[in-house]
Amino acid sequence: MDLHSLSDRFLRYVQIDTESDPHSMSFPSTEKQKDLAKVLLNELLEMGVQDAEMDEWGYVFATIPSNSENDTIPTICFCSHVDTAPDCSGKNVKPIIHANWDGSPMVLPDDNNQVISVENHPYLKDKIGQDIITASGTTLLGADDKAGVAIIMQFTKYLLDNPNIKHGKIRILFTPDEEVGRGVEKLNMEKLGADYGYTLDGGPLGDVEDETFSADAMTFVFHGVSAHPGYAKGKMQHAMKMASAFLCSLPKDGWSPETTSAREGFVHPTSIEGGLEKATVTFILRDHDTKKLTEYAEKLVVLANETIRLFPGTSFEFHQVEQYRNMKEILQHCPFVADYAVEAIERAGYTPKRQIIRGGTDGSRLSFMGLPCPNIFTGEMAIHSKQEYVVLQDMEAAVKTLVELVQIWEKHKA
Repeated sequence: MDLHSLSDRFLRYVQIDTESDPHSMSFPSTEKQKDLAKVLLNELLEMGVQDAEMDEWGYVFATIPSNSENDTIPTICFCSHVDTAPDCSGKNVKPIIHANWDGSPMVLPDDNNQVISVENHPYLKDKIGQDIITASGTTLLGADDKAGVAIIMQFTKYLLDNPNIKHGKIRILFTPDEEVGRGVEKLNMEKLGADYGYTLDGGPLGDVEDETFSADAMTFVFHGVSAHPGYAKGKMQHAMKMASAFLCSLPKDGWSPETTSAREGFVHPTSIEGGLEKATVTFILRDHDTKKLTEYAEKLVVLANETIRLFPGTSFEFHQVEQYRNMKEILQHCPFVADYAVEAIERAGYTPKRQIIRGGTDGSRLSFMGLPCPNIFTGEMAIHSKQEYVVLQDMEAAVKTLVELVQIWEKHKA
């Protein structure tokens, strides 16, 4: 593998601002995501991918044609997203390569308070002597998911340059707006035309993830009683105080992101806004067991009812919306898809680890749209933060894994 080419590709991509916007009603949520999509389109065409195209929504499609005599191989899709999270600025990213890292703390030059070390990032303990890429301290890096994008692009170039590697038809897909939960909202599945897929959006070397959270969003609107503050005694009921009391009634020792791990689900308030007459509280509900989302919602409604009893004459309403579901519900019916990824990692010379995701990916929704789609590692770490980093050798390992994976599919048919 050409580490320099992979590194150069990644460094170019992360310097393009593609931050998505959760408050936008357009699709994609920010037009600047198309800036990277256009770069990828042109690079694919320059590689010789004849059918590469970008549609009106910013999706990039491409095909690596089969070179196998076996005409029964399923079509496999590899997918990554071009946007970066709005949690941390993605503008003016200045990537830094810490080549042959010696294990000492990496003090980021634009904010010396941002220090990446083995103490606060234990994953790095086994990465001494490798090449670590960080941002400069004031932005995220964008390895989530431009590491995945670079891996897929490098993999595409490698297959095109090595026609002796036999494989079936491969579809490449780059999506916008994954970070705001809308990544496949406008995707034309018939146009994609794949049977199985893999997202390249995972973290540590060797990870294969075939189970995600199931996710709902929930909104509570509290209606208070308005009165002139000078003459409000015995009359006013403040909606913001109702909303605050409601939040204070949530469990203190569980049921939240900061008190849960592994397979424990959570209920997480994401915003509170309003005034005297009306206040709105929004939540995300998460669990690997989809049925528990109903339990969480019912408990929230009980707490809301208990809250308004403290404020006579008030009321509330709520709305619950499905966001995505645990991909395991689909992948359990075709376990070979994840099994082949595990086998590919082993064949590439690394140790596979099956993991669950305390979150979701495009693969969550793709699986329920007819494309069973587990997630494969990229090396992206400390995502959505100024201390985000990626290990270049992990990215190289992912490219090698994809090369092995398509050869497994060429030999092992579902």
